[in-house]
Amino acid sequence: MSLCINPLCQKPENPDNTLFCFGCGSELLLEGRYRVIKELGGGGFGKTYEVNEARSNTNKVLKVLINNHPKAVELFQREAEVLKSLNHPSIPKVESDSPTVYFSRGSTEPLHCLIMEKIEGLDLWEYIRQRENRPIDEKLAIQWLSEVVEILQQVHSQNFFHRDIKPSNIMLRPNGRLALIDFGSARQVTETYIAKQVQGQVTGIMTAGYSPSEQMHGQAIQQSDFFALGRTFVFLLTGREPGDFYNAQTGELKWREATLGVKPEFASLLDQMMENIPKQRPANTQNISQRLSEINSYKSVSKPVNQPQAAIPPTILPGNYKSTEKSNYASLIKRFFAYTIDFIFLSLIGVFIGGFLSSSLGFDSDFKYESMAGGLLGAWGWFIGGLFLGVPDISFIAKLSIIINLILNWIYFTGLESSKLKATLGKFLLGLKITDLNQDKISFMQANIRYWSKLISILMLTIGFLMIAFTSKKQGIHDMLAKTTVLKK
Repeated sequence: MSLCINPLCQKPENPDNTLFCFGCGSELLLEGRYRVIKELGGGGFGKTYEVNEARSNTNKVLKVLINNHPKAVELFQREAEVLKSLNHPSIPKVESDSPTVYFSRGSTEPLHCLIMEKIEGLDLWEYIRQRENRPIDEKLAIQWLSEVVEILQQVHSQNFFHRDIKPSNIMLRPNGRLALIDFGSARQVTETYIAKQVQGQVTGIMTAGYSPSEQMHGQAIQQSDFFALGRTFVFLLTGREPGDFYNAQTGELKWREATLGVKPEFASLLDQMMENIPKQRPANTQNISQRLSEINSYKSVSKPVNQPQAAIPPTILPGNYKSTEKSNYASLIKRFFAYTIDFIFLSLIGVFIGGFLSSSLGFDSDFKYESMAGGLLGAWGWFIGGLFLGVPDISFIAKLSIIINLILNWIYFTGLESSKLKATLGKFLLGLKITDLNQDKISFMQANIRYWSKLISILMLTIGFLMIAFTSKKQGIHDMLAKTTVLKK
């Protein structure tokens, strides 16, 4: 299959042997030698494709800028310049004639294109996700940090700094080696840059949880890369986003207790790399490399035979990890009490709404009590409320009260669970939160899947709900379908 990169093309898929798109007429053999075979990803500014160079039959990566804003074009062209300046086996190489431009059929707006080496493997965010958020151990973390620092040494020695280091921008190759990618945000330290920085003319590029505060104000320096690198290794050593450990009142990042056996010397190095004030971070990559060598020397010193050894910290073995991990999942009992609090709260709201409806519409006391009862039934969910909606003897005001409270019940659970609070009232009071499998906030769609599949579980004699007590991650059927879990805060 050959893909058309025209962003307006309605039918971009074409047979391999065609030269022009059947859908829009745009050229398919780019630069007379590259055929697009697969889309790899995309965002607001561009798309990334895998291409095959017909002459050498090698696969490469094509980055296409679809936003022609001058700042976007500047960053795009800068990436090509940076990659051409750097020569390292763990940094993707670009074609000598990149970047280039491509014009779709009938369009006067150019598409800026960049052809570069394809780095095989997984980025580290995806790697941790496929490990079900199981963190790496200290030994591998030290090895990986040494490797990334060596790559960064090449970048910094050319007076560049990356400005966007994060797990998704570090690739793990099939041979176990790492590569640093995505240099679109990289800058060179020059007198012009420093002058613009002083005048506040440098764009602040941020990735939440990984970028230091000075970068937000357009004041990034080479030590800014160390901050982001330290935060990246917090993610790798905990399997959780760094923001989960941030205390806004104290400004501290309390992450050490979430790891499994990280030595104080290594943890202290990472904490120094993540200092809020840049001058308190390591001065350069050589400084970090020296510290890592010292840490390795501490580890290699053997203890005397007659000296009692300290307790060996837990290792990252699957069985050991799961025993630690399970303690963070909410139990069936705790979740049951959380639901009880929610239903009591909704019942009070339902009774209030029923009484308010009856009073505002001028019904007598008999209808008022019937309306309040309808509100109570609606608050207790679609199954109970739905049963009584079909009863012909119930008055209109009672049915209206049931319907209003059924809708309120749905809004309450789906709205709060997908909000930044990550919890209903009951879960919040008991210190629980609902997250996706990456421990991030769930979407409104996931909240709906949880809500409606939970209703089905209740109808099935609560079997789906009782599964919480027997699954490794304390998930009911509704959690499994929505790809969510309930954790202790």
